[in-house]
Amino acid sequence: MTARNSQRASFTNSSLSMRGIITVLNTPFDASGAIAYDAFARHIAYALEAGVHGFLSPAMAGEVTKLTHDERLALTQTMVDAVHGCVPVIGCATTDSPDKRVAITEQLTQIGCDGVLVSIPYTDESLFLSEVREVARAQPGFLMLQDWDVAGYGVPVSVIRHLYEELPIFKCVKIEVVGACRKYTEVMAATDGALHVSGGWAVTQMLEGLDRGVHAFMPTALHHVYVAIYRRYDAGDRAGAKRLLYRLAPILAFSNQRLEISIHFFKRLLYRQGIYPTAALRAPDYILDTYQDKIADELVSLALELEDELRRQ
Repeated sequence: MTARNSQRASFTNSSLSMRGIITVLNTPFDASGAIAYDAFARHIAYALEAGVHGFLSPAMAGEVTKLTHDERLALTQTMVDAVHGCVPVIGCATTDSPDKRVAITEQLTQIGCDGVLVSIPYTDESLFLSEVREVARAQPGFLMLQDWDVAGYGVPVSVIRHLYEELPIFKCVKIEVVGACRKYTEVMAATDGALHVSGGWAVTQMLEGLDRGVHAFMPTALHHVYVAIYRRYDAGDRAGAKRLLYRLAPILAFSNQRLEISIHFFKRLLYRQGIYPTAALRAPDYILDTYQDKIADELVSLALELEDELRRQ
């Protein structure tokens, strides 16, 4: 094993390996539309009780594009303070400006984030490499790239490998593309299994991802359920993990139709759990129609039953 690969391997075996469930937190709003920071901290406490292995906020599920700069920083500071070093925390530096990405990365690192996630649109290899290098020069604890493409295969595997070989600080990739599971394997093979790979939007294929050796999954809410699935699989009970995941099938089929439906669903769940003061999204908002409202409420009831069942175990 080369020195570089040894360095990477030590990361994936360390306390920052983040093997398991990394929660991507929704942003709670009160009745006036302001961020409910106390509810956000309450959500973190509930997730820690369930046994999650890390947190990311505020990202797409946290409506990051609807937050002011100051709100982003305050939310991240709340996350760092609430977690208090129990598990790794990842700040989000995604924005539409390369200069702002660098500035936010520096600020998130100063706040105390263990690492920083950034999503950079891939249109040209040279430009993409240049923009990732800019963020890396800001020296976050570690850099996680979000490989996000709802219509295609995202960043070429060859480019991911190039960055892995060039930038020791690039230690994690969150893959959310069409055909994500196959790409998990391709990326891990291209980086000798040392680059930390997590799945997000493709949590519907969680079992396949676990079979392929993915390090972590990054869903929203349902903490007890997802932790239980991971723990059963990790203990060698693949059949038990599969049975539990399959019970989520109608919830995943509904919530994964589009990002806004997912946010609506999980905020509604957190509201009914008494964790969030409202289920509101910040405007402009995608509004559920009456049919979606009915199905969402039915499936939230199913989610509550599953969470309560596993919480009692």
